[in-house]
Amino acid sequence: MASTNVEIQPTIPPPGVDGQVSEDAAESTFAEVDDRDRAIPAIEFRDVHLAFDDRKVLDGLSFKVMKGETKIILGGSGCGKSTTIKLVLGLLKPDSGRILVDGVDITEFDETQMMLVRKKIGMIFQEGALFDSLSVYDNVAFRLHEQGVPEEEVEPEVRRMLRFVNLEDAIDKMPIELSGGMRRRVGIARALVGDPKIVMFDEPTAGLDPPTARTICELAMKLRDLEDVSSIFVTHEMNNLDYLCSEYAVVNDAGDVVFEKEGERLCLTNTKVMMMRDGRPIFHGTDESLKRSEDRYIQKFLRGH
Repeated sequence: MASTNVEIQPTIPPPGVDGQVSEDAAESTFAEVDDRDRAIPAIEFRDVHLAFDDRKVLDGLSFKVMKGETKIILGGSGCGKSTTIKLVLGLLKPDSGRILVDGVDITEFDETQMMLVRKKIGMIFQEGALFDSLSVYDNVAFRLHEQGVPEEEVEPEVRRMLRFVNLEDAIDKMPIELSGGMRRRVGIARALVGDPKIVMFDEPTAGLDPPTARTICELAMKLRDLEDVSSIFVTHEMNNLDYLCSEYAVVNDAGDVVFEKEGERLCLTNTKVMMMRDGRPIFHGTDESLKRSEDRYIQKFLRGH
């Protein structure tokens, strides 16, 4: 997948008759150096409430995920983490509040309209959610086959996605032949078909050993840093937080993707943390600020993982 990060060199407008930059010229320069589309959040929740019977699941949830940003949502079981993803996908509707995707209010969208929204979103499930009766190739190609894309176009796309997750050698295997980590990676490849610019990760490392969980986080970093993908990463595992907030992916001189620690170069990873409790956000900010928080619940959560 080609990187979409483009550096724009501003041009200096000619001065006006009084030696000052004219208003029109200043506006022209502003338009060139400022990508206004990037100011529109990829995902936005505005005072979202949701209850199941008498149990309040979300209680006035508001947050934004900007273009190319990863939003890590932390919290204990039942705090509303995964519910946020279901709302973005239109699988649930809020009782009140608004949900926007790329600046478009999708709150009242019907199923037909939501199908169009979901086409621009990649969804990575906790268990990989592969079709056991289909090969790795056919699992990754599933959406393309549904859309009637010619096979001569399907195969190179499937191979490209499997290369991205380092699994091209498994293209002819069946899911039963794969380890749990490999199944997750095939699920990621399938989610990335069509180059979605928004990706949802719902507990993608749950139940995996640390090295395999690390591999899943590296894929998330590659999407963020090399593909300018916006994502929500739901997790309760602190290792994921450490990986995603302290490292970033770059391409070295040999053309290989490597991961560097924040601080080895002047860099701030484009990742923010939101911690939830009882359907409400109790923290927004950086991982450093989270670890410095004096909130007793947050400190207990951090110590418990």
